[in-house]
Amino acid sequence: MIAPFSWSRWTGIMVKEFIQLKRDRLTFGMIIGIPILQLILFGFAINTDPKRLPTTLLDFDRSLYARTLTQGLKNSGYFEIERAVATQAEAEAMISRGEVQFVVTVPENFERKLVRGEHPTLLVEADAADPSAVVNAVAALGGVARTALARDLQGTLRALNPVADPVDVRVHRRYNPEAVTAYNIVPGLLGTILTMTMILMTGLAMTRERERGTFENLLATPALPIEVMTGKIVPYILIGLLQVTLLLAAAQLLFEVPLQGSVPLLYTSVLLFIAANLSLGMTFSTLARNQLQAMQMTFFFFLPSILLSGFMFPFRGMPGWAQVLGNLLPLTHFLRLVRGIMLKGNGVAEMAPDLWPIVVFMLAVIGAGLLVYRRTLD
Repeated sequence: MIAPFSWSRWTGIMVKEFIQLKRDRLTFGMIIGIPILQLILFGFAINTDPKRLPTTLLDFDRSLYARTLTQGLKNSGYFEIERAVATQAEAEAMISRGEVQFVVTVPENFERKLVRGEHPTLLVEADAADPSAVVNAVAALGGVARTALARDLQGTLRALNPVADPVDVRVHRRYNPEAVTAYNIVPGLLGTILTMTMILMTGLAMTRERERGTFENLLATPALPIEVMTGKIVPYILIGLLQVTLLLAAAQLLFEVPLQGSVPLLYTSVLLFIAANLSLGMTFSTLARNQLQAMQMTFFFFLPSILLSGFMFPFRGMPGWAQVLGNLLPLTHFLRLVRGIMLKGNGVAEMAPDLWPIVVFMLAVIGAGLLVYRRTLD
């Protein structure tokens, strides 16, 4: 005979579950922390209409009208002209390294052609490796010249205003002229997939040893902490390299994503990024008491990584504090590296500003992992 439903038993089980949840502080923290983190990131950090994009000016005319046009670009809100450069080579280096999003070139005799009504050309080069980051700024260019020069085009120059645009603004979308989304997303997937799989696999490694009881045998050996960590990391490095090879082959065959740069440099960047993620996963495994906690910590790290790295949303569209946090994440720098190599053909000189932060992150994580490593089970 089935016993009738007992409210006292039901209440006891419910209270027991609350007590269990209270003891599992990590799970309780995730329940509270993840919704708050999502609210802050989506509410404050995510912006699909980036403003004040870094721009450099290459002014060969140095006239009043050129300065007026430059000020008009600033007033639009989309362009932040940080400094002017003197040569085309310097401007090329800045846009290839990702230091600026736009290069505005004012040609010689710009003022002379303008006052003659010859509609001089204003060249705007955009780093379109991430099309969503520049689409609104490019759209705003259409009316910038007309609005900026309206006050100066008076008297004998009134005929140029507002019947036709006084300046022919030509936009050159660099690195992704057709704004193909796959050219931006597919290289970024290399980083996001590696982040998720590498951290998760190694995060489960040590906790799985502990849960199965085989961790005692590992502790009984004379192996040093650095030997244990590196010995567990190397096999997963090979797995990560295999993943990258498969993803690159699919990118070429299915999406025809260009590979402008050096393949050895690409794999060097990938190897460094894999090592950084595996080091973090190993540190998580030393902190977690079970596999569930290791998975929770992995997800807690992966969420801000994918949102603040520039993979899903334009990095320069985020507020300053969010960009600071994003620059602490290895995925942010890896996305710049892999997109720079594949789409821009960057070399070591252009890669250096994003290589050393990954190295520093890896060394910091390894140091933290060694500090929390326990040679006993308590």
